[in-house]
Amino acid sequence: SVDEYLRTSYHPDCDFVEGEVLERTVGKRRHGYAQMHIGIWFGRRTDPPHLVPISELRMRVGPGRIRIPDVVLCETPLSDEEVFTTPPYLCIEVMSPDDTLAAMQDRLDDYLQFGVPNIWVIDPYKHRGWSITTAGWATAADAVMRTADGRIAMPLADVLLPA
Repeated sequence: SVDEYLRTSYHPDCDFVEGEVLERTVGKRRHGYAQMHIGIWFGRRTDPPHLVPISELRMRVGPGRIRIPDVVLCETPLSDEEVFTTPPYLCIEVMSPDDTLAAMQDRLDDYLQFGVPNIWVIDPYKHRGWSITTAGWATAADAVMRTADGRIAMPLADVLLPA
């Protein structure tokens, strides 16, 4: 059950989807570097104001669904909830070599249905990024990740290991 899942610790943490505990792919060097540096990149900025990065935050995206994005960017003040039940401003997934597009799309569909206004997928192995909307995946052609409202523009070169 969701309650049992929430009382259990997993190492690494797992998603919960309709009664099933789903392992997340374990990050390797490029994944871990990107995830950490994305958090640092956002943490060092005071513009845009009122946004704070959180790594691996449990979010209840539906009645029987809990997902854990690699990085979220949340409006301040932060909610007191340990498991968020409202969508953050931005969810970021950093791809691992073991990720499949089908599993990634299931995760992204949950974020879209939850109402996350900005979703990014970053591939640290191919130095590519995509913004995800209900219309599909849009490639960051100039290697700069942007939010739909223009508040944020993050160059991939700032957060990824050199090729």
